[in-house]
Amino acid sequence: MSLTELWLPILVAAVLVFFASYAIHMVLGYHHSDHRQVPNEAAAMDALRGLNLAPGDYHMPRPSSPAAASTPEFTARLKKGPVVMMTVFPPGDMRMGGRLAQWFVFCLVVGLFAAYLASRALRPTAPYMEVCRFASTVAFIGYGLAQWPNSIWYNRPWSTTIKNTVDALVYGLLTGGAFGWLWPR
Repeated sequence: MSLTELWLPILVAAVLVFFASYAIHMVLGYHHSDHRQVPNEAAAMDALRGLNLAPGDYHMPRPSSPAAASTPEFTARLKKGPVVMMTVFPPGDMRMGGRLAQWFVFCLVVGLFAAYLASRALRPTAPYMEVCRFASTVAFIGYGLAQWPNSIWYNRPWSTTIKNTVDALVYGLLTGGAFGWLWPR
């Protein structure tokens, strides 16, 4: 089976996941606690604003070289803290249009991989549950497992990762349902 035969389940799955993610993040609101507010936020923002940081990812303290990471000076800075990893966005409105477009493209890409693997593993006459189970698993992997390294390496709270993993399960099941329903027969 070719991927062109699976364009409809790919598209429908992406649309379902897109709107489910909207409901999860904007209606249910259980992700509201994923980020804490910095105490004395105004002073912290004033201090960072004075540094004129360009948008991007930052880590502090950060050694100037791998060899510098083992110096007593760097070790003292590390122990004194704070130890911070942060992403700086451009100032101004947090426009969502571009991010939402990228999220939709990502949903299409996950659906494309689910379609590719399902088209190689399943026959065109496969029953709904077989297609649903296979596509759900692939989509869950695409949406969910990449979240775990953020807790392992970047100290993201495990509660946030677990919530993202539950979201991925919902997205995976929606993807699998769309594929099972629209699988060419």
